[in-house]
Amino acid sequence: MKVSEIMSRDVQIASPHQTIREIARKMADEEIGFMPVGENDRLIGTTTDRDLVVRALADGLGTDAKVREVMTHDVKYCFEDDDIDSVAHNMGDLQVRRLPVVNRDKRLTGVFSIGDAALGDRASAGAGLSKVARPGGAHAQ
Repeated sequence: MKVSEIMSRDVQIASPHQTIREIARKMADEEIGFMPVGENDRLIGTTTDRDLVVRALADGLGTDAKVREVMTHDVKYCFEDDDIDSVAHNMGDLQVRRLPVVNRDKRLTGVFSIGDAALGDRASAGAGLSKVARPGGAHAQ
């Protein structure tokens, strides 16, 4: 099964110039925790609800801080014609739960999540998720 068959196509895109308050409100309203960041018709980063907490709140940034200050700049993505099994395994290796999906012209076409992978192949999703959700750290006693 291909990523394009089960990915989410209704993608909200953040601007790096928006405030983190605007993005947090949009995430809350839309009940999403991940947004690609685009500028000049290019994908330049991603931001998550976790970024807003760990990179903004924990570092003492105000709500008027810009998305550019907290986004992940190293964009990982998959292609819409990739096989979900290989993408789910790759997500596990990268330890990410969501990836922007692009076409072969590198135009954003959707978002693929571990949850989406479970719709296609539960074994692949489970393998990917088991790597993403590795136990560790002080909280995992």
